[in-house]
Amino acid sequence: MTAKSPAESRRKHVNPMNRQSLGDRIISVFTYVIYAFLAFACAYPFYYIIINSISANNLSERGKVLFWPMQVHFENYTRMANIPGLLDAAKISVMRTVIGMTLTILISSFLGFMFTRETLWKRKLWYRFVAVTMYFNAGIIPWVLCMRNLGLNNNFWGYILPMVIQPFYIILCKTYCESVPRELQEAAEIDGAGTLTVFFRVMLPVIKPILATIAIFAAVNQWNAFQDNLLLMPNRPDLDTLQYKLWQYITQANSLKAMLSNTTNTNAIMASMATVATATSIRMSVTVVVVLPVMMIYPFFQRYFTRGIMIGAVKG
Repeated sequence: MTAKSPAESRRKHVNPMNRQSLGDRIISVFTYVIYAFLAFACAYPFYYIIINSISANNLSERGKVLFWPMQVHFENYTRMANIPGLLDAAKISVMRTVIGMTLTILISSFLGFMFTRETLWKRKLWYRFVAVTMYFNAGIIPWVLCMRNLGLNNNFWGYILPMVIQPFYIILCKTYCESVPRELQEAAEIDGAGTLTVFFRVMLPVIKPILATIAIFAAVNQWNAFQDNLLLMPNRPDLDTLQYKLWQYITQANSLKAMLSNTTNTNAIMASMATVATATSIRMSVTVVVVLPVMMIYPFFQRYFTRGIMIGAVKG
């Protein structure tokens, strides 16, 4: 066997990019530029809000802060402690997000699993009955009247129960469960496992990717919701959510500015214009507080969106 020359070895390790034609390289560069622009367009609004919340308030109010923070300070966040009910609203938002997400995952995955079981009586009828609700609804007023008749107005469970059953999540789970080899369930049933045992011990560990996807969707929906607070909780300010407070403060930022100025001590009256609360600084700071949790949690779930269709499946 003859030894390969260094030139032949180098030719085999040539980067494929170097073998591209001039037209291919131009297209590649153009593609990278387009994607870089789109990434910047998606990330810049979040960056803009953050830098304006920590920059001099008088400059932020006049729109001078565009690409980097100016005269950085964090008094906007320390001053938010003077906003009445903000911490209580944050607790309500966390509670409804955690409880709502957990129940949505369990119920959606269980219903999706049951719709794949041939032993379910009239399963196709019930599946169509659930799916049709994606396309038709009675509207807001009948929905509010229905919630009141069920006793869910001025009640914390009014946040949870109406959002537990989501047809789209059920369809996702059903489709994913259908891709799981039937042999897994049959092996468990031969060993004497019942429906609940098959679901909790066999299916849930296998369908973790779709559960993680539903978890992030459900959590974001619960965290961002405020319309149900507006319609169902008119007499329960103790059940106001953080998003509802944000909506109030965005629409009443000027009044909130005066309130914060009155609740500060006498030294704050002599503060520089850079740290005096403005309507813009209030909007930016509260928005960061509301959006930041989602921005921190989302990267941990993103990897499940592109995971393989099967985990722990039977090898053929």
